[in-house]
Amino acid sequence: MFKAQTYLNRRHNLRTRIDSGIALFMGNDESPMNYADNTYHFRQDSSFLYYFGLNTAGLSGIVDVDEGKDYIFGNDLTVEDFVWMGYQPSLKEQAQKVGIENTRSIPDLEKFLKEAVAKGREIHLVPQYRAENKIKLFNWIGIKLNETQDAASVELIKAVVAQREIKSDEELLEIEKGVNTTVDMHVAAMQMVQPGIMESEIAAKVLEIAVKAGGNISFPIIATIHGETLHNHYHGNKLKDGDMLLLDCGAETALGYAGDLSSTMPAAATFSERQKEIYNIVLASHNASIEMLAPGLPFKNIYYESCRVIVEGLKDLDLMKGNAEEAVQLGAHAMFFPCGVGHQMGLDVHDMENLGEVYVGYDGKPKSTQFGIKSLRLAKPLVPGLVLTIEPGIYFVPSLIDMWKAEKRFADFINYDKLETYKDFGGIRNEEDFVITADGYRLIGKQKPKTIEDVEKQKNLGV
Repeated sequence: MFKAQTYLNRRHNLRTRIDSGIALFMGNDESPMNYADNTYHFRQDSSFLYYFGLNTAGLSGIVDVDEGKDYIFGNDLTVEDFVWMGYQPSLKEQAQKVGIENTRSIPDLEKFLKEAVAKGREIHLVPQYRAENKIKLFNWIGIKLNETQDAASVELIKAVVAQREIKSDEELLEIEKGVNTTVDMHVAAMQMVQPGIMESEIAAKVLEIAVKAGGNISFPIIATIHGETLHNHYHGNKLKDGDMLLLDCGAETALGYAGDLSSTMPAAATFSERQKEIYNIVLASHNASIEMLAPGLPFKNIYYESCRVIVEGLKDLDLMKGNAEEAVQLGAHAMFFPCGVGHQMGLDVHDMENLGEVYVGYDGKPKSTQFGIKSLRLAKPLVPGLVLTIEPGIYFVPSLIDMWKAEKRFADFINYDKLETYKDFGGIRNEEDFVITADGYRLIGKQKPKTIEDVEKQKNLGV
């Protein structure tokens, strides 16, 4: 964890952003896989980590705005627990490491909250995503399970977003650790990939690198020959000559900060000419997006430029036609690029996504409902200290091609006869991580291989 003063400062800052009441941050419990003592890998709630720093299950924290006090609630382990888990620091000892003197038991938390309700004090909550925490809130203060989202405090959400989206220097150093490990994961995959290898072998290798670095993966690994499926976590295919592997993975550091990179690599020694054509369009879109990064610029503008470059490139291949800007505004590009071009990144790989995209990515403004752009997670103006990904892609989704062709949707912009010959192509994505600076941007971490020449060079090193 960081020094205690970091967490003291974060909680003090939070109190200045909320008028009155108490802010409750519920940490996560262990989550059973198939029986109570056989659990999934524990991951603490990110907002709890941000303000309280303790990666221990079963804790909750309170920032009391009115009284200027902070509390951590949890139950100390027993001697029987130590038999199975080894000696663990007491709750008091853990709390002192993050600058908190007030510790109470979990039963005391229920009393604390009920007394606050009785006194008419406002209890500020962030949206809940764990069922067990929703049940606790129902038992403690009567919030129905299907009403926990409505019970979330917009005032608290906005305050948390305002703090967490601006990364401090120590956070940026931690993110850089995660990104550097992630680069190592991608380089290892490039040196492994060849005809006859299983997707699962590559997934196992990148997982090994993440864990060996002292952390874990920041999200389930995408290592697939079916790159047209945006989030494909199946790893059972064997690569053959002519396939490409799309790898989207990231390392998470011991403090919980994420890296997130995407690469596309051929199974063969080199890309085919057709693969190179699509790859270079994606790379041109990627580079055009990067060049636009600057404080004050709405990220939505970068998305539109990324799409425009893709359309122009596809026009050169006779896959699209017509005016590129008009095609993007109407949504014809979404046949090939049905998602956003990036997202914030920090303690979550999609940073703060549980707080709601309308607040995290749109400053409370409504999102578009148009297919394609509705998946854009970040649209608002960029600010110094914000960390984000740039990840355009081109995807040939057979079912989408069939549906739009049957409907003759955007026939003025899409050459369906030519597109039919690409239904077996798959998909290509390229992704890097950046921080916005006062005068532009900075690449986070070391440079990953991203040009065709760089990727093929790594493949040759692995032979």
